[in-house]
Amino acid sequence: MKIIVVGCGKVGIAIVEQLVAEGHTITVIDTNKERLNTRLNGLDVLTYCGDGCSSTTLEGAGIDNVDLFIAAMDSDETNLLSCVIAKKKGKCKTIARVRNPIYNMETYFLMKELDIDMVVNPELMTAYEFSRIFKFPYASQIDTFLSDRVEMVHFKIKPDSNLKGMRLMDMRSKHNCNVLISMVERGDEVHIPDGHFVLEEGDMVGAVGTLREIYAFFKKFGFATKKASNVMIVGGGKTGFYLARNLISSGISVKIIEVNRARCDFLAENLPEADIICADGTAKEILLEEGIEKAAGLAALTSIDEENILLSINAMSLTDVKTATKVSRTNFEEVINRMNLDTIIFPNRIVSDRILQFVRSLQYTMGSNIEYFRRLGGGKAEALIFKITEAAHITGRPLMELNVKKGVLICVIARKNKIITPSGSDTIEVGDRVVIVHTKADIKNIDDIVTV
Repeated sequence: MKIIVVGCGKVGIAIVEQLVAEGHTITVIDTNKERLNTRLNGLDVLTYCGDGCSSTTLEGAGIDNVDLFIAAMDSDETNLLSCVIAKKKGKCKTIARVRNPIYNMETYFLMKELDIDMVVNPELMTAYEFSRIFKFPYASQIDTFLSDRVEMVHFKIKPDSNLKGMRLMDMRSKHNCNVLISMVERGDEVHIPDGHFVLEEGDMVGAVGTLREIYAFFKKFGFATKKASNVMIVGGGKTGFYLARNLISSGISVKIIEVNRARCDFLAENLPEADIICADGTAKEILLEEGIEKAAGLAALTSIDEENILLSINAMSLTDVKTATKVSRTNFEEVINRMNLDTIIFPNRIVSDRILQFVRSLQYTMGSNIEYFRRLGGGKAEALIFKITEAAHITGRPLMELNVKKGVLICVIARKNKIITPSGSDTIEVGDRVVIVHTKADIKNIDDIVTV
């Protein structure tokens, strides 16, 4: 596909990197020529220096022949305006990054009235990721599917875990657990396991099931399932604001530590239920003074990655607190993952995943439509949801008769209001939504999961 991305900031670059990796033809527009040259160095993209809200600029960048236009500049209003102009000039699909909480309640209005195909809010999406973690503290990551009806909970096998040494087929046959272990990260490898796979200490495991099944599974094997009672948030920016609001609505007590006085005043006015502290939350003495030893969870949400990492390490050295750490840059992901932090969340990856889902849905419609896309295991695996259409060729046949490719697992079949953990006798039917996890790079529609 031919795609224009306007804006060369962190989010814009993250989007561009992933789209290039998918083989699309990308043109990047930015007003700063030096920024275009330095930040895009080494990427196979076209660049155009100009104003993303200028019809002349868009024409010069080739808007007439573009399939998708993405506006990721600093200003919400500028992004919205540029999408409107792009739609008028090029009749392409448009995506706008909109961050201001004021617009959050008006997303659907903006999409309908301005004819914008997607609005993404990185901070809101990131806050949602954080909130899920604190509602189920044992997890290091939680992915939800099918309107939150199904979850994939990622957790580590610890030395004292009852799951250590267990063969996967024994979970259902001996322990009557209706969850599916869909993937296992072991060292630098990601496995899509079969029933003979045996779990080992240190494995990062992804378990799939309904919320009720997941809770029953963790309770049966001795994991804590209660949500955090109180959470300390260090960094009161947009993500901290969204997170606090979400946690408070779930009955979780919130304390926000923010160094900027004006921002503290805003938070105090708009979050009266939260305890707002104006101080440097990265300082050890401040953490102790504000009760880190009594906190059930800590969210490191400052604007500096290094501060967030050190803050979480410091908090974990002081007490047994569940930490979740925001890291904007992904170029040191492998190093960061070795630091033994509880949960690391990459906001730019969340946004780029959502946009890639949209792009793939535009590309591939044969037999199914991609309704969900999420990278797993540091990008070595993917979770996909397909809506099955009449063009699919694998419908009506028992799964045991399908020659499913190695490295592909059918995790869930959703049929109307029913959630099916698939067995060999189950079938995929037209109208179903099917969740798969795979380590292949060529799964474009549901028929691609089988060999010819």
